[in-house]
Amino acid sequence: MWDMNGKKPSPERDENFTFLGRGVDFKGVIRFDGTVRVDGRLEGEIHTTGTLIVGEHAVIKGLVVAGTVICGGRINATVTATEKVQLLKSAVLIGDIRTPALAMEEGAHHHGMCEMGANKITEQLEHEAQEAANVHNLAAHRGKLRAQESSQG
Repeated sequence: MWDMNGKKPSPERDENFTFLGRGVDFKGVIRFDGTVRVDGRLEGEIHTTGTLIVGEHAVIKGLVVAGTVICGGRINATVTATEKVQLLKSAVLIGDIRTPALAMEEGAHHHGMCEMGANKITEQLEHEAQEAANVHNLAAHRGKLRAQESSQG
């Protein structure tokens, strides 16, 4: 599709953008592609692979799953973000966060657990330790085989 000047539109302008304005009260499950901005109240689940922007007057209760969450309002939910969670100074987030990156401005509030992939790091360290132990055991095993071979020969 081409704009009025005959130029191809940029991908940013082509992206889906959804807006739930102030005064909107929604209950249920919402699934979006692209960027979503919520300035009203939402009770239930919100799913997007893109960015969720929670406005300063917004209130979300339930479950949030997004690529990126930028919050300036109130969230009382479990939040899972595949890219990052950013809490602005006016944000209040009550609930657990699962994300690889978390940024909080001074004044933001969070009450809950935050998981930033530490279990993956721990699993990797345990795996490396097991590999090191296996290498050691393999060397000991080879030593035993050599001792047996020399005693038989």
